Amino acid sequence: MAKLPESENTNKINMIGVGTTIEGAISSTENIRFDGILRGNLYTKGKVFIGESGTVTGEIKCKNCEVEGVIEGKIIVEELLSLRSVCKIFGDIKTGKLAIEPGAIFTGKCDMGGRKESPKEPGESKKEG
Repeated sequence: MAKLPESENTNKINMIGVGTTIEGAISSTENIRFDGILRGNLYTKGKVFIGESGTVTGEIKCKNCEVEGVIEGKIIVEELLSLRSVCKIFGDIKTGKLAIEPGAIFTGKCDMGGRKESPKEPGESKKEG
């Protein structure tokens, strides 16, 4: 299957507005802007934007994510997760890159994909000859 050029994915945005509550999982290949309430998981191959009035209780998996609202659950982001100053995150994060503005609230663990190695003693070299 041929991969679509990146520019074709960025033009389409699914918008869930204020006053809308969804219970269940959402799955998409496009970008999503969420200003309502979601009780369930959100999966997309695009970008997720959680607006200031948006609340998600569940897991989010996406390529990029920007958060101004509230998330209670695990967030898995392939590339960049941006936490704006007004956001509240209660759950674990796994992301490639993380940007946090002053004022953002984050309670949980963060994994940025670093290699897990046993710590070396100070002054220890790889191989002494």
